[in-house]
Amino acid sequence: MIEEKKILNQQIIYIFLSLIVWFLLNHYLVNITYWISFTLLPFKIESQIGASVYFFLYNTPKVLLLLALVVFVVGIIRSFFTPERTRRLLRGKKEWIGNVMASFLGIVTPFCTCSAVPLFIGFVETGIPLGITFSFLISAPMINELALVMLYLFGWKYAVVYLVAGLSISIFSGIVIGKLHLEKYVEEWVYEIQFKSNGVQEGRLILSDRITYSFGEVKRIVSKVWPYILVGIAIGAAIHGYVPSRLIEGIMGQKTWWAVPMVVLVGVPMYSNSAGILPIVQALIGKGAAMGTVLAFMMAVIGLSLPEILILRRVLKWKLIAIFIGVVATGIIIVGYLFNLIF
Repeated sequence: MIEEKKILNQQIIYIFLSLIVWFLLNHYLVNITYWISFTLLPFKIESQIGASVYFFLYNTPKVLLLLALVVFVVGIIRSFFTPERTRRLLRGKKEWIGNVMASFLGIVTPFCTCSAVPLFIGFVETGIPLGITFSFLISAPMINELALVMLYLFGWKYAVVYLVAGLSISIFSGIVIGKLHLEKYVEEWVYEIQFKSNGVQEGRLILSDRITYSFGEVKRIVSKVWPYILVGIAIGAAIHGYVPSRLIEGIMGQKTWWAVPMVVLVGVPMYSNSAGILPIVQALIGKGAAMGTVLAFMMAVIGLSLPEILILRRVLKWKLIAIFIGVVATGIIIVGYLFNLIF
């Protein structure tokens, strides 16, 4: 007990010092970036390359700092929602209620592309209906806590739109898939095995264990996504500095009716995560792209990633995968048009 308190006290001191450094870096980030871009480096503030360099140097540490903080906080929350507990919460739930619960639980439970198969197997083995399972599998990657926080920085309405759109797609896509009774298109071997968890273990974790788990999540996720962040910010910087606003408005503007299905078709075979795609979203919105069109592009890239589709092929037959893609893509297109009309 004494040793546990000692460890917890050390963790609290480390968290406190880390937060001080975090807030200082965020507070002075604009001034530091401005000095590097236009004093230390020979760029002019009104030049295209100067605007691109400033965008890149400012957004890279900003996103990484935000990512670390959000992942740590969400890690604490996730330590209470193991895959086993999630399955127990969803077991025996009726349609609609189960789809809604699964969609909300998908936001806070540990999930990544590589865990799609074991989670799917665990849900099926427990007897959770296929439609509810798909609501979870759609919500978990699509409604990302980092994306919510970063979109909130652009404006609260962007975060709200993203959350409502993601939940709507995951809930109604799951309901549609459930109504079609597609269980025969799940690979037969899935029903013959027992699920084993590789996530956070069940049991009563003490606070120091949850903090340790959260620090581990920060290290694991940041080390995994930072290349995507750099690539995404570099693309966003190029758009911000060099791509004319009229070009973006012409391709993805409010009056371009074919833009929404086009960006969904382009986004589905792409692969990125929210950390990599959001700097591009920020740059596109800043250049005059319609919000619904940009939202549809982001959701297609995050929610229908090619790696996840290929991994799910291990447990689903191609007909069910095609229906899954079609239902979700249709939902994204409808949401894109809807929010283009609203905003």
